[in-house]
Parts: sequence; structure tokens; C-alpha cells
Amino acid sequence: MAKPGHKLKQVRLTLPARPEDIAALEIGSVVFLSGLVYTAREGVYNRVLVEGQALPEGLIEASNVNFHCSPAAAPQPDGGYVIGGVTATASFRFSKYLGDWLDLTGTKIVIGKGGMPRDDYKKVLASRAAVYLTTVGYGTGALLGRGVKAVRAVHWLDELGIAQALWLFEVENFGPFIVDSDLQGNSLFAQQGDIVNQGIAKLYEGLKPPALHRYGETDDREDEVM
Repeated sequence: MAKPGHKLKQVRLTLPARPEDIAALEIGSVVFLSGLVYTAREGVYNRVLVEGQALPEGLIEASNVNFHCSPAAAPQPDGGYVIGGVTATASFRFSKYLGDWLDLTGTKIVIGKGGMPRDDYKKVLASRAAVYLTTVGYGTGALLGRGVKAVRAVHWLDELGIAQALWLFEVENFGPFIVDSDLQGNSLFAQQGDIVNQGIAKLYEGLKPPALHRYGETDDREDEVM
């Protein structure tokens, strides 16, 4: 990650991303993409990996970048679509699918928000020569939408709906995204989480134990999302 006062490194990738391009990515760098990006999340993963539906023809050859997002798509009289925004969704929710999906599709870049479980960076992503990019903060869907130049295809729209369908976007200067992980399995989110956790006990010093109301919560402060 860049030190205070240092300019973040910017990288522009032409897709499909080449192995040498991915290997050169450094965590904390800013990335812009040009080429073809597809969206797939739990609806698509379940349809293909669980129900056994075949992948759309030509998808593997067209793109190796999977964006976890919900597009704001407006249908046009000619049958096409205008994309007003693309809002990233939390990738950790798809952890159980991701290894099989990468094996099936050859995807090398996953984009989303919030990062992945710590073990996934090495065991799922790096072991398959793949990396994770994260969106920059919240409310950037409209900004990212400017980088979507055309909808090349949409699959399973009727069955899954706009948010869950598989969209294939032609993008140009699509970003900014931050490199969260590299091919060694290092993660910016994990590193910064460790820094936060070093002082978290002091932050809560003197407070009563938390009252837990929702199923699955933890009283381990280091598991919190800050």
C-alpha cells in the first residue's frame, strides 16, 4: 500500500488479462480495465455448478474477469440495454462456489467488494493464478457504469432477473479498482485487518460484553468488519 504522500501506482489492463499482466499486479495499486467483463454471482453459480446448466457458448474465450455486481440495466426499443450503473456486491458470500467456478471457466480476475475469507486468497485464488480486485468505497456504481460501453450479451435474464443474470459487458477504462490480492496470496484487506486488530482490545477496554441479537454473530472483536 502506498505511504502517505506517495501517489498510488496505476495499471491499465487490456482483457482478457495475460498471465504476465496478472503476475505484475501489486496489492494497493489502482487498476483500470478495457475489454470484456462478465457478471456472475450466486444465481449463475448455482445454475451452472449445482443444476448442471452449460456455460454460455464462447464465454471462456471472451473473458477471464468475473465481476460480482448488480447492474442497473434499462431496456431499449431496439432490444438492447443501457447500463446506468454497476454496483458491486460482497464477494465473501460466494466463497463456497469460487474454486469450482475458477476451475470451470479459467477466470483469473475476480472483482467485488469486501474481499474474501483470508484462507481463500491462497487456497482458492493464488493456487489458480487468480487475483481479487475491490471497488473503491461505496456509491461508485454510477462512476463504474461510465466505463460500460456496450452490452455484448445477457444470459438467463428471464430466469434469474437483472441482478442475477450473466451479463457480458464491453468496457473501456473501467474502474478504478484496487488490487486486494496477488499471486502469492497476500491480501490488502487481511493486512489492514491485522493492523486494526492490534489495537482493538484497547478500543473496547472498559465496555460491557456485546449483546448479540442476530444468528451467527461473534463476540470475537477481531472477527468484526470495521
